[in-house]
Amino acid sequence: MKIKLIKTDAEYEQALKRLEKIFDAKQGTPESDEADILGMLIDEYEKKHYPIEAPDPIEAIKIRMEEMQLKQADMVEIIGGKSRVSEVLNRKRRLTVNMIRNITKRLNISPNVLINDYKLSR
Repeated sequence: MKIKLIKTDAEYEQALKRLEKIFDAKQGTPESDEADILGMLIDEYEKKHYPIEAPDPIEAIKIRMEEMQLKQADMVEIIGGKSRVSEVLNRKRRLTVNMIRNITKRLNISPNVLINDYKLSR
């Protein structure tokens, strides 16, 4: 097992290929330990070189609605009336503190995502 920091895309690709080979190694074996370490190194490299930005609040809500198979009508009791739900989801109205609390509680979306700024459409 020769482990070193991943510094280049070529080393990253090499690490991915090696991890693929040893991924299903039996727990407690040197290959299993190597897979754990490689996974951590790959994760750090990806965070640094291929960051994934969190979606804006409205996109996060729409994603969760899709995951939970909710329609706009289902959001009325969470956000408010039909027109308010439409205005929020179409970016014509900002989320309020009460809406954020309800969405966090009912849709399990972090308030840190929901308080981010986003552009309103005109």
